[in-house]
Amino acid sequence: MRYLMAAVVLLSGALGIAAFAGQTPQPPASQPPASQQPAVADPYANNAQAGATQFPLAAQAGRDSNARNVPPTGAMNTGPFDPTTWKNGHAFDPPAGSKIWNPVKLKMMRGEKVTGGTLFSATDPATYCAMANAGYDFIWTEMQHNDRDWGAVARMWRTCPYAKAVPGVRVAYTDEREIQHALDAGALVIVVPTIDSTKEAIEARDWTYFPPLGRRSNGGGQAFDASMWGGVPGGYRNTINDNVVLIEMVETLEGLKDADEIAKVPGVDAVFAASGDLGNFSGFRQGTPDYERAINIVHDAAIKAKKRLCGPFAWRDRPDFTCFQAGSETAAIARGVADELGKLANTQGRPEVGPFATAGTK
Repeated sequence: MRYLMAAVVLLSGALGIAAFAGQTPQPPASQPPASQQPAVADPYANNAQAGATQFPLAAQAGRDSNARNVPPTGAMNTGPFDPTTWKNGHAFDPPAGSKIWNPVKLKMMRGEKVTGGTLFSATDPATYCAMANAGYDFIWTEMQHNDRDWGAVARMWRTCPYAKAVPGVRVAYTDEREIQHALDAGALVIVVPTIDSTKEAIEARDWTYFPPLGRRSNGGGQAFDASMWGGVPGGYRNTINDNVVLIEMVETLEGLKDADEIAKVPGVDAVFAASGDLGNFSGFRQGTPDYERAINIVHDAAIKAKKRLCGPFAWRDRPDFTCFQAGSETAAIARGVADELGKLANTQGRPEVGPFATAGTK
């Protein structure tokens, strides 16, 4: 009996591992194995051995080099230092002929419809991976209205980075720390809520993109790892500006006022007409003239700026809307079970007594 029990335990464990592995696809055939990819998450990993490097252009010890006024021989930027006229170097340009490797960016560029499944409360990597392989284009990991931390998000994303849906997130607000935590963890879609002004729209853009378009710091993170995006064609640092997707949400009356200018900001891929909060901030419900006017203001801003227009999945047939937020993981489970069981769904037995006598009747 003891040996039989051990065999059952081993078999159960094997089945559990197999089920989880089925939710965690391996890198595509074009992805080099991790052993052949450079791990560059640590910005200091490739520093030369201390004491062995020469610095021929360094200022001499104890002397003013006058670098503010006079550049070293061969410098591209001549004359006194001026950040407003600085010419950026080409060390981080994408290689010639680079192609888009983020499927969401590619679909948006083609004008095709994009869907994001909402991971609202789960922190379990298996749940995330199941959502990411369910058919969505990206996963809208909710960080505005959820209390999980970035460590939990990073664990989920790195469990199945090559799932069908790429990792995306709605951050809590326009903030350097929030947005850079998301990107360093591997986000390829950034959704920023409650954009109230052109100034805020530019700030969200700045924290999303590396220079020269933005101000994202090159601090490393698992996004740079070979197990995530470290081995993409052209390299992560050099190509991510062309592959990240930035969606900015117009949700307030102040945002409506600046909607045209928000949509025009370079680097903003799409504007999201916030179905819930535009009602919340305006005091009107969907279908009323004042509410529909607010949505149409966002619509017009996107059309004029030639940017994508986003909204809830229920608006997938609304004119000009091409990217959508779909339901949460709990809603997806409920829909999936109902679809699987068909007529057998919700046909539970009803005892005459006990706690299940009235279960499900409310």
